[in-house]
Amino acid sequence: MPTQARKAWAVLLQESHSVTIAMSCAIVGLSRCAYYYQPKLPDDSVIMSVLSAITDKHLRWGFPKCFNRIRKLGYK
Repeated sequence: MPTQARKAWAVLLQESHSVTIAMSCAIVGLSRCAYYYQPKLPDDSVIMSVLSAITDKHLRWGFPKCFNRIRKLGYK
């Protein structure tokens, strides 16, 4: 059973029966970590284009330096 469906059931339990998040997660078999999880950036094309531009400009830079530069530009 997908996690999204269990999360939806947990939310439904909280709304309809006024139970706590921990209890609703235990009932549907979902960890609280999975309940609170927010998915990361679904599309990495922005990061890929920034990385491509950096490596085109700085041919001798390795991964750590490119990584730090991307972080310094404000991307996470």
